[in-house]
Amino acid sequence: MRRAARVLADGTWKADQQVGTVTLAHFDRHRRRILLADDAGGDFLLDLDDAVSLVHGDGLALDGGGVIKVVAANEDVADIGAEEPAHLARLAWHLGNRHLAVQVLASGGLRIAWDHVIAAMIEGLGGKVERRRAPFQPEGGAYGAHGHAASDGHRHDPAH
Repeated sequence: MRRAARVLADGTWKADQQVGTVTLAHFDRHRRRILLADDAGGDFLLDLDDAVSLVHGDGLALDGGGVIKVVAANEDVADIGAEEPAHLARLAWHLGNRHLAVQVLASGGLRIAWDHVIAAMIEGLGGKVERRRAPFQPEGGAYGAHGHAASDGHRHDPAH
């Protein structure tokens, strides 16, 4: 059976090394040891020293050569926006006060896992909510709880 024992951070490995992909939702990307199937149906063992949060574009280095690329699955999410930056900051505070995982979008908005109660709360606070299917990669937190250290010891920004 194929075995992957190292994570290669996105951007640190060459595309010609890729021998497959594995598509995983956010909650399925925090792993240490598990039997997985790549997107073509081939089994492999993820066998890491420590649990890490895999991000879209990371590579799983296979013993004997080759890399399986991690792909973030489309998930049911809510994209949140506001007219003014200060209003968005207040909405972010309310999300943080509920200890929700939040992704900061390059567009200036926020993304959370879909929750109809939270969506109603945000709309009640005057925010805009768009339900959609998209990859979800929330911030890692101040203590790196959701980030990962690649096997070479380099910290990887989970918002990358």
